[in-house]
Amino acid sequence: MEFTSANPSVVRSVKQRDLLNAWLRAFGKSRALPIMADYRPDRIADELADMMGYNVEGDGPDARFMITQAGARLSATYGSEHLDPDQRINRYLDDALGPERYARVVPSYRACLAHRRPSYSISMVQDADGKDVSYERLLLPFGTGGKVEQIVGSFKAISIEGGFKISNLMGLRSGGKPVSVINAVIDLDFVRAPAAGSSSDDVIELS
Repeated sequence: MEFTSANPSVVRSVKQRDLLNAWLRAFGKSRALPIMADYRPDRIADELADMMGYNVEGDGPDARFMITQAGARLSATYGSEHLDPDQRINRYLDDALGPERYARVVPSYRACLAHRRPSYSISMVQDADGKDVSYERLLLPFGTGGKVEQIVGSFKAISIEGGFKISNLMGLRSGGKPVSVINAVIDLDFVRAPAAGSSSDDVIELS
């Protein structure tokens, strides 16, 4: 799967753009990978249901992603809402998803890890009623010494057809495999981090 270079305007979700801008502000402090303590997006509590947190163990193609936080709405999307909250964490992403689903999503994590930059992807999938849904994934890297040690993910499901069924949206169903639309790495050579107090859409491009 090929990932292209893009600027922050590729991110469609306003809330995900806000999360990205908070990462850019943290990055701008030292022009290096930010640490989690410096990441302070607004209204983060409102977003936790659609977010995941991971510790990165290892590097390169052998790296694994240990789930440390799992949003309730996201758990429903992958059909794991039946698990107790404490059973959704402290397990590896590949074990949680299984081989087939993991193979579909891991390129986004590998791109984030390899480039040490946010990765963004959009896939189209159909819900149980056949409605088209856009599934948007934003992965943000954190760490020290140029090594990615944590990843924070934001996941949004949107349909222009209105309400849709989120349960098991990204599960293993016949005919329900997502179709990749966008795969991008946010290229920081073309953007400047927004200043503190800037709006969520205020990202300045350098030309």
